[in-house]
Amino acid sequence: MKPARNWLSTPARFFERADLIVKVMPPSLPEVEGFARHKTIFSFFNFDVINARLMSRLIENQCTAIGHNLIEDDAGNLPVLMTMSEIAGMLVPQLAGRFLTTPAGGRGITLGGVAGIPAANVVIVGAGVVGSTAAEAFVGAGANVTVMDADLNRLRQIEKWLPKRLNTAMTTPYNIDRYVETADVLVGAVMIRGQQSPHVVTETQVRRMRQGSVILDVSIDQGGCIETSRPTTHSNPVFTQHGVIHYAVPNIPAMTARTASHALNNVILPFVQLVVESGTAAAFKTEAALRRGIYLFQGQCTQPEIGRLLGWPTVQIEELLG
Repeated sequence: MKPARNWLSTPARFFERADLIVKVMPPSLPEVEGFARHKTIFSFFNFDVINARLMSRLIENQCTAIGHNLIEDDAGNLPVLMTMSEIAGMLVPQLAGRFLTTPAGGRGITLGGVAGIPAANVVIVGAGVVGSTAAEAFVGAGANVTVMDADLNRLRQIEKWLPKRLNTAMTTPYNIDRYVETADVLVGAVMIRGQQSPHVVTETQVRRMRQGSVILDVSIDQGGCIETSRPTTHSNPVFTQHGVIHYAVPNIPAMTARTASHALNNVILPFVQLVVESGTAAAFKTEAALRRGIYLFQGQCTQPEIGRLLGWPTVQIEELLG
């Protein structure tokens, strides 16, 4: 007698049968093609890979979709994104040090320098969780760090956190011109919740950077904040443009998959349990943070920026929930 076939034996059967799907990266078009109607999916929503055909398929099937990075609590914090950003911030200096080396095509310098040799100049644009965590790690490595942000309060916080161990500056056009030109490492860490990241560093400014310097555009998941960036992969993470090495891999925490998986589960599991136990509509009414993370509800777009990018109408989730 043959054993019964496990209904989860193939990815296709999983996507066909499961009512609630939880994954890290956004669903791909082949995955969505196998969806039945009325699925609910939890995943990150990445503006850099937004796909009109994929979204149309989700809408046709009246699916409900929640973006991990769009979930926002009453204090304005993004709990899932915060956890992943901490991991990414810790990894950024390791990546920068790797690509500054001579074999990698970099300037052939260390982050901290040695006696008689100055430390590398690191410029971080964005003083959020990624930028602040990366700044602490770069300072620990001995680099000369400047953190830039448009929010003066964020700069005050990081100065209190790391007093007299780094420089801060407002992200004015003059300051970006001044600091980026002499940067050995430029970290783009600009993120606006629910929106595509703006280009704060132009191609002209990248052209003026030193040969062999390194750009790490951590905001590439949201479209990138460096004009010359484009998404790369963990297997092929960099490209060189205007003599500058660009690293722009979405989902940097995947480099440390075990840590990232446990960290993600710690934050996501309570939301998933609420949906399973209460049902989607009841869970959304009960939990405001989860409700703010919805970008599709039963086939209708609920996030204005996504609607704007795709040219689609949007409806407030509160209206749909009654």
